[in-house]
Amino acid sequence: MPRQIDIAACANHIERLQRPDGSIPWVEAGIWDAWNHGESVMALAIAGRGAAARKALDALFERQDEDGGWRGDLGASVPLDDANRRLVPGTPETARDTNFSGYAAVTLLRSILALDTPADLSRYWPQLRRAINWVLSHQTRHGDIVWRAPDAGETMEALDSLRAGNASLYKALECAIQIARLLGHDDREWMAARQRLGAALRENDARFDRTGIDRRRYAMDWYYPVLAGVLPIETGRARLYARWTDFVEPGLGCRCVADEPWVTAAETAELALACMAVGKTSQATSLLADLAPLAAKDGGYWMGWQFEEGVIWPYERPSWTAGAMVLAADAIQGLSKGSTLLIRNSVPEFALKRGAAGLPASRRD
Repeated sequence: MPRQIDIAACANHIERLQRPDGSIPWVEAGIWDAWNHGESVMALAIAGRGAAARKALDALFERQDEDGGWRGDLGASVPLDDANRRLVPGTPETARDTNFSGYAAVTLLRSILALDTPADLSRYWPQLRRAINWVLSHQTRHGDIVWRAPDAGETMEALDSLRAGNASLYKALECAIQIARLLGHDDREWMAARQRLGAALRENDARFDRTGIDRRRYAMDWYYPVLAGVLPIETGRARLYARWTDFVEPGLGCRCVADEPWVTAAETAELALACMAVGKTSQATSLLADLAPLAAKDGGYWMGWQFEEGVIWPYERPSWTAGAMVLAADAIQGLSKGSTLLIRNSVPEFALKRGAAGLPASRRD
């Protein structure tokens, strides 16, 4: 494991960004959503920052809407300043994103495992149940889940179902099912919904990106079905190999977009998790080592590196970038209880026998 991954420094950076109410914005200037907040919560828990992690969990559920969803800022709508260097949040567009809302199940289970406080699951159960049921109210008859709640008069069929977001929801449903089982609740409806979602992701590609935007150029669409355990191990490996050279810039990391000269720390860390999910530990370790130049001296990681111009871009250290680095380091090193949660399909649809680390020994590097 590369020594450059300083877990304490990443946690310090996240805590510096955490606000008095427990919420964790992207950067000091703002931007908040439930998914990226969750990345930071899990990192704090893994780093042993119990008080900050619990405060952040409370803040997450305090922001939940009554029907179970969350409204969050759309970071992609936030412009850069005149120098094209720093984010200027202002008043970003918002949405009730299904993936961001469902991710609360991952955040809750991963944090509770790391904190080793299983009794806290009961405390959050009613809100988690509302969250998952709200998400599943946006599942189509084909099994896919549209990316956001429709506006008044808008139909679900008019909205895209995003491949990466649906894969993330597949993992979220796995975590929700585990929580339901731990607490003795009926999980059959969630199991059936997850099976329909998995079938859509594996067998009905036409259901994704229906509005004509080709998202195959985005790294997340490539690796997320592997990371989330949607695919059998060998199929997942083949998927990574098929486009490895499209996205991975040797010695630098993973491009965010295949045709842009920009590697990002978060996508690289998540690709490392995807590699771990199919037993490719050496590739995962190498990817994290490539990110050493993006480690900031006073904590956290710079968002990305524009390698044609040779500059850090944008000049921001998002909380969730530090969170993604901690999650990847944890999966490789086994730093905390539950370190295999994000790389092991513990509610499998496939007839695979997995070892204690999530894979048979013969399939691990």
